[in-house]
Amino acid sequence: MTILHSLRFATAVALVLASGTAAAAQGLAGSYLAARHASYMSDYANASVYYTSALARDPANAELLENALISQISLGAVDRAIPIARQMRQAGMKSQFSEVVLLADALQRQDYAQIAADYRAGLALGPLVDALVLAWGELGQGRMTAALAAFDLAAKSKGLQGYALYHKALALASAGDFEGADHILSGAAAGPITLNQRGLLARIQILSQLERNDDAVALIAASFNIELDPEMKALGDRLAAGEVLPFDLIKGASDGEAEVFLSLAAALNGDAETGLTLVYARIAEFLRPENPDTALFIGGLLAEQKQYELASQAYNRIPLGDPSYVRAEMGRADVLYRDDRKDAALEVMEQLAKSNPASSSVLIGLGDMLRRTERYDDAAAVYDSAVALLGPPKPVHWSVYYARGIAHERLMQMDKAEADMRLALKLSPDQPQVLNYLGYSFVDAGRNLDEALEMIKRAVAARPDDGYIIDSLAWTYYRMNRFADAVEPMERAAELEAVDPIVNDHLGDIYWAVGRHLEAQFQWRRALSFAPEDKEIARIKRKLDVGLDVVLKEEAALPPSVTADGN
Repeated sequence: MTILHSLRFATAVALVLASGTAAAAQGLAGSYLAARHASYMSDYANASVYYTSALARDPANAELLENALISQISLGAVDRAIPIARQMRQAGMKSQFSEVVLLADALQRQDYAQIAADYRAGLALGPLVDALVLAWGELGQGRMTAALAAFDLAAKSKGLQGYALYHKALALASAGDFEGADHILSGAAAGPITLNQRGLLARIQILSQLERNDDAVALIAASFNIELDPEMKALGDRLAAGEVLPFDLIKGASDGEAEVFLSLAAALNGDAETGLTLVYARIAEFLRPENPDTALFIGGLLAEQKQYELASQAYNRIPLGDPSYVRAEMGRADVLYRDDRKDAALEVMEQLAKSNPASSSVLIGLGDMLRRTERYDDAAAVYDSAVALLGPPKPVHWSVYYARGIAHERLMQMDKAEADMRLALKLSPDQPQVLNYLGYSFVDAGRNLDEALEMIKRAVAARPDDGYIIDSLAWTYYRMNRFADAVEPMERAAELEAVDPIVNDHLGDIYWAVGRHLEAQFQWRRALSFAPEDKEIARIKRKLDVGLDVVLKEEAALPPSVTADGN
């Protein structure tokens, strides 16, 4: 819980307890506070339970109703949010979320008369939603001319042109006017339109319907890394074989209405709170539950919120045989790993690799999972198989060689590690993580220090707020005996990574080296408080007992294989 959330939570406690109502005495306070805490933690399952319990004691409470409604939407239970939204409207409670739910209910029932009446009564959810919902509604009532006019009117609004034209193209394509749709998506109608992956897929399908498979293949090659994207590679192979792809991205007005909310969620993603983005994505899912892109999107949002079980459920909705199944399984493996179910995560990736032995992206994913679980030897072997499938190295392959280089470095196969890292930099010269990793490896080995310093400086320039890379810069100065130069960047690193034991330990060593012994001891104690590894604990305690100079002399007397520098 953040400090802000803690303050809000404490305020909520005070307000409820201070009210002294009979409802609080009967348990409202406990349910309410538990619900608020669950909401702060994005624990939608428990939030919905506790808000429902609180509502049983205070059924007309506007705040409880809205929060219960939002919890149900976020949980993916829009059907259970509908009665709450109706109650709120009947009570005259103003809530955009309740109106969104009621609109979704009417859209699912294709009750366009109700939707029109709601808008006449003053419904307003925002210019993007309002304009596109009404335009698709015209199409749903069989009025194509009116629908196109509505899309054109929306395109005249500031900031809406791209969205309106994209949806107009989808509407034309859903009605079989592929030439008109391509005229828009190609940019010929009103200039270039920025297309996301779904937009690109729409245009690929449209080009195929126009018997322009070669152009569709070229669009795939220009827009996707097909060697690392099994879905697009499969699609390209089908096109190259002469297959005419169906246009199934949008089959009619109902799909178009769902696309409105998915478009809005995508537009909000990264700019608005994840919880708000999730609400609109869940509405899109409610309107079109079989859309795999929505499931993938929701899975990613829930993973970001650390709601791993819900994220896994989202990924599980994509069935075996669907083109997105591989992406979904890789997403599910990732959330299992993050949920500390590492064996289960590895099992998912191993099974996926068995069923997709010729997929370089799957093998890379398995290699990454093996590396994350510290099975470096197995990881290196799997990366070898992936590299063999990729063929001659290309710039887009840099990350594969970087990952294999890490596995080799952990296996102490330094020549192989350096070769992979240098190849990664040859393919993509300015990758900060590669520059930092290889540079720090040189520093750790006490060689190529001048080259390492230049590499790490470039990495810092690319990522000036990355505490770990700045730590590498400071530690390089330290290993070069440039102690005064090391102080400022290491202090900056400790600000950025305030609870990292290694960064704080490094700062202590640097303070000691410049004669600031009391500050060094303070930093070492801080490092101990952040649960470092066992070997680091012993070394830090020894430094606190006798000082860094003595520890370094003791380590210098040990054989290299047992030197415990801890850094």
